[in-house]
Amino acid sequence: MTDEIVPPDPAALLIKRLATRVRDIRKAQGLPRRLLSEKSGVSPRYLAQLEAGEGNISITLLQRIATALDVKIETLLSETAPWDREVQRVATLYRHAPRELQQQVRGLLAPQNPATLRAGRICLVGLRGAGKSTLGKLAGDALKIPFIELNREIEQHTGMPLSEVMAFYGQDGYRALEAEAITRVISAHDKMILAVAGGLVAEEGTFGQVLERCHTIWVRTSPAEHMQRVRAQGDLRPMQGNPAAMEQLKLLLQTRAPLYQQAEAEINTSNRSVSASLNDLVKIIASRGFLEVSAE
Repeated sequence: MTDEIVPPDPAALLIKRLATRVRDIRKAQGLPRRLLSEKSGVSPRYLAQLEAGEGNISITLLQRIATALDVKIETLLSETAPWDREVQRVATLYRHAPRELQQQVRGLLAPQNPATLRAGRICLVGLRGAGKSTLGKLAGDALKIPFIELNREIEQHTGMPLSEVMAFYGQDGYRALEAEAITRVISAHDKMILAVAGGLVAEEGTFGQVLERCHTIWVRTSPAEHMQRVRAQGDLRPMQGNPAAMEQLKLLLQTRAPLYQQAEAEINTSNRSVSASLNDLVKIIASRGFLEVSAE
């Protein structure tokens, strides 16, 4: 007796192709989902479900999306993609290439010195509670350059609070959105202070782009102050029902330290006032010439 071969469901294939097509065209146009929602009148949540290949969509709503993307509705449904498949193939090869090879490719396509590539972009890395957001905003105000918190950028782009982003997309989906957000803010700003989530450094490709395109500073503190500051923010989850929380935090710091140490500079906010830590940060930025776009 042979196993019966079940043919693929045509409807499921169509929905999957539609999801990929809408997502790819939107990204190619640099159009945030929030703006596509405003242009089409389709909610951000529904667009997210559509791009995830979940559920059906009416012809009326699909026509609205096609109009907002300035393409024909048949472009979203056709089996042939509207762009060069060779470009897609190269892009896929690049995404799956080792980090070292990706860096070589970027170097060949944009042969510039590292200082020019980083421009005046400064990225603060470190675990939650070290002071990245507080110091980043204050430093941005003092230096009169934009301050961007990457998680807020993701919320604005998706039209959802971070808790819903995590619930809807999961950890892997969030990391993909994080990588897209890094590319987006780097393209939009030659000067900025950026604060990223503590776990970004564990994503090799994303962290590689940050190291290449931003001046990086590790904002660090002691495990006790990490925990104290997180609790002061009103988040008691790290300690509730978990007596080993402090040991886990110490292990996490120890594990990530080699990654954080790849930053160009660091400041230690342990037992330091906010004003003193801000002064440390501004001094490092000035002494290293991080805002001198033409620096060698």
